[in-house]
Amino acid sequence: MLLPGSTIGMLGGGQLGRMFTIAARNLGYKVIVLEPDPLSPAGQLADQHLQAAYDNEQALRQFGEQCDVVTTEFENIPAKTLEFLTQFCPVRPAAAAVQVAQDRIVEKEFVRSCGLSPVLFAPIREAADIPRACSQISFPAILKTARLGYDGKGQITVNNQTEVELAFQQLKAVACVLEQRVDLEKEISVVLARSVAGEMQCFPVAENLHRYGILHQTIVPARISTDLVKQAEQAAQSIAAQLEFVGVMAVEFFVTRQGELLVNEMAPRTHNSGHYTLDACLTSQFEQQVRMVCDLPFGDTRLHTPVVMMNLLGDLWGSSQPVWDELFKSPNSKLHLYGKHEARAGRKMGHFCTLHPDINSAIVEADRIFSSLQQV
Repeated sequence: MLLPGSTIGMLGGGQLGRMFTIAARNLGYKVIVLEPDPLSPAGQLADQHLQAAYDNEQALRQFGEQCDVVTTEFENIPAKTLEFLTQFCPVRPAAAAVQVAQDRIVEKEFVRSCGLSPVLFAPIREAADIPRACSQISFPAILKTARLGYDGKGQITVNNQTEVELAFQQLKAVACVLEQRVDLEKEISVVLARSVAGEMQCFPVAENLHRYGILHQTIVPARISTDLVKQAEQAAQSIAAQLEFVGVMAVEFFVTRQGELLVNEMAPRTHNSGHYTLDACLTSQFEQQVRMVCDLPFGDTRLHTPVVMMNLLGDLWGSSQPVWDELFKSPNSKLHLYGKHEARAGRKMGHFCTLHPDINSAIVEADRIFSSLQQV
């Protein structure tokens, strides 16, 4: 058990690392962030910011020697980096768990090995694989890069084999998955924590709405049946257990119009759809990550108030910043900005949470506030 005063290393300096850093420092821990961006949101608030590439061995050695435990804020840290750091201190989650989520083909095959159902897919590693893949998948479909795609990036909708061939070249002929288009009823996610001892606790299931491939709104509690909640929680816990995961992770699901639950993807880290926990749960996902990597007991994950979380992208900033008036007039809404120095279209700049005992009232108010943020 690592007690307050210990030093936690955070690989990655984005908003997830920033909110983790706030939680860790509130609990009395020191945080060192290793991140190449000199203006990183997490680096601004850490005790120390090592500005270096994730494969810089000299910096990693300095980092490892100063840390009592190391964790991550995104899944694309090189596995060799995580393995190198284990000679100095525990790394949670381990490289083997993170690696599964770095490649969509590996991830989907792993989901099947857990006895769960991913979205129907076919791997395309080279152009010669395209005819076979197209024979296995009905159109319309989505071609996705196997690695490094997120927030709708690296994804192209395709309607026939010719379009698949063109899209594959457009994606630079890297390994891809051709994924069946789903008759979608809802998208949901489970954020859970797993301890060093293998115990697990889930946060309330979230219902998610995306725009252009980026999360727009999260509604909690999700408007789904109790049976579906249990099914999603059990599926997420099965994945975490098979990975021997330590920390906080998220699993995203599709719910089809036929009521089928399909695993979309996993994230071996805190998650955008878990930001509501900062304001609506007794323990946030970020405090829970601190607790798990330091081998402390779980914090209570109960939802104390229904909540709607709204993402704020750079598109809202215009020439200056959004019109905050209505948000600040709402006494039950909480704003979180990430300290990013430049607003760009599609870039996550912050979020706000609107809390209300009635979830439908929370949705109405959150949508009204979001509409008011746009520059006229």
